[in-house]
Amino acid sequence: MNFPSKLIENAVTEISRLPGIGKKTALRLALHLLRQPEVFSEALSASILEMRQKTQYCRVCHNISDEEVCSICESHRRDRATVCVVEDIRDVLAIENTNQFQGVYHVLGGVISPIQGIGPDNLTIESLINRIGMGEIKEVILALSATMEGDTTSFYLGKRLKESGVKVSTIARGIPVGGELEFTDEVTLGRSILTRINYSQD
Repeated sequence: MNFPSKLIENAVTEISRLPGIGKKTALRLALHLLRQPEVFSEALSASILEMRQKTQYCRVCHNISDEEVCSICESHRRDRATVCVVEDIRDVLAIENTNQFQGVYHVLGGVISPIQGIGPDNLTIESLINRIGMGEIKEVILALSATMEGDTTSFYLGKRLKESGVKVSTIARGIPVGGELEFTDEVTLGRSILTRINYSQD
């Protein structure tokens, strides 16, 4: 792709580093920004920089947060006895959009994947075990994607939690096998949370 300006080329190169953004889309976005008032670009740049510098991870559940403890963990309206275990932050957002879950979360930060070199020690599993050890949690819902990696992680967690005495359930399989949680429609995902079943390794 030939560019009439090195400045445009540099902007396109940086924008195209974003996931799902190709060179053509990056060029459209760069030209759009160029046509906007300068204050628009300044506000966009400032918001991205502030997000990058100030966003934290909740010390309790590892969700993104503006503070040391996220708003979900801080809320007195949430059922702290029920913890929904998810792969990453996007899954929290997907479940929250269903308005069907009133418990709290635990973000693993990924799933077990030997091919990618991700083992249990690379995830926040020990943090989850420690939370359960405090005695407040009565049920753990495994809300992981219906993939081989998701099932492997659920199996591992099921074994680790077996002696804890907490109820371990999993979302109902309205989620297509091989499907990612974040791409599941809100109605199906909401029903899967409500109709969760006991997790069994038999």
